[in-house]
Amino acid sequence: MAALRNVSTLLLMTGHPPGPLWTGRASNRVQWLLAAAGAACLALGVELAVDSTWTAGTAPLLMSVIGCLAAGLLILYGTLAFVHVAVTVDAEALEVRCGHMGLPRRRIHLAEVTSAEFLPRITPQQWGGWGYRWRPEKGTAVIVRRGEGLALKLGDGKVFTVTVDDAENAVRVIRTHLRALAR
Repeated sequence: MAALRNVSTLLLMTGHPPGPLWTGRASNRVQWLLAAAGAACLALGVELAVDSTWTAGTAPLLMSVIGCLAAGLLILYGTLAFVHVAVTVDAEALEVRCGHMGLPRRRIHLAEVTSAEFLPRITPQQWGGWGYRWRPEKGTAVIVRRGEGLALKLGDGKVFTVTVDDAENAVRVIRTHLRALAR
């Protein structure tokens, strides 16, 4: 009920109807190469399991098959989950969805945000690579490519960063809503 009142109040204050006010996306085509490597590991594991002419015994064969399948699945999920990221800002929250399945997902209510900042250049090296990252001195991030992004400072002092195209407009929308919520 309180959320409904907040949306109604925000509608009256800003003139925006509920629903997405801004959507953005970022992609990384290099991740597809890593996904192909994961698929190759899976194929090798299946090939070893089906066409086993190993004379060394079943234990080494089983270890090879399981190793290839596990490595292939980990590489495939790890890369396909971060091929792209979709970011949506509505009247209540910013939502980040990764990959084709939308997992991992993060939803941050705008009431928890104290400030939003446009970052013109974020690199994977700053965060230790691509993916969903956490660094004690920097906070949490979703990094799918180098380039522009946004950082949200939360009320508990934590920072959430995401790489996304058109991040400057996202920050503008978030700041507008933060001002409306502060009234």
